[in-house]
Formats: sequence, C-alpha cells, structure tokens
Amino acid sequence: MRTHHQTRRDTGSPDRALFAKRPEAVARARDFTRAFLDGLRPAVDPQDAASVELAVSELVTNAIRHARGTSCSLRLEAEPDGVAVMVGDADPRPPRERAPDLAGGTGGFGWPMVQHLARAVTVTSGPDGKTIRAVLPR
Repeated sequence: MRTHHQTRRDTGSPDRALFAKRPEAVARARDFTRAFLDGLRPAVDPQDAASVELAVSELVTNAIRHARGTSCSLRLEAEPDGVAVMVGDADPRPPRERAPDLAGGTGGFGWPMVQHLARAVTVTSGPDGKTIRAVLPR
C-alpha cells in the first residue's frame, strides 16, 4: 500500500523571487531555494535538495548568461513527490544544447545536467519571454 504525504509550506516563506541579471543572483537564488526547501514538510532528502539547488543554479546561470532582458524570475512549487523549479526570462528563444567546453570554462554542461536531474523539463515560450519548468524528485 502506498502512503501519500501531505506537503506543507510554513507560512511567511515566499515561493517566488525576481533577480537582476547579475552574477550574485545565482548565490541569492541558491539561498532562496535552500530556505524554501527547509520549510517543506516532510523534509526533502538531502541528496534531492542538492539536486534541486544545482538545477536552480544552472537555470539561473543560463538566464543570466544567455537570455535577453535585465532580470529573471524563480518560482518554486512543492508537489507531493517532487519540487517544480520555474525560471523565467524575457527571451523567447528556447535553450539550445551546445558542446561542453572542457578547456575554456565557457560552460555547456548546465542544460544537459538539468535535463538529466529532472523527471520532466518543459519550455514555454511566448511574446514576453520563456519559462523553463523542471520537476525534480524530493
């Protein structure tokens, strides 16, 4: 028999943030994610929490590096058996995979990593930009 756990968020904890596209936004997004995860009951498995933080870090980094616009948004949503991470920006172009740069440090690892860590990844584009939604286990 499978049991269902009710997911609860402590009151007063925000689940949405807007960041200026600056390098320090990635650390702020990680802190925001950690606080969100710490407020979930039942508690998120530490390894799953690390994966959620990594996905947030990669998606926000990609928005800062590659997307048009001056800001990006982060929304986190608790699901019964997962955590949905939504990162939005003002660029309607979908992410594109590129060859990882093993020597120059210009990246190429983040998008494939998010796709590997997440159970599902969707990209929704519109005239005002796009939102990437990744659902990770908890």
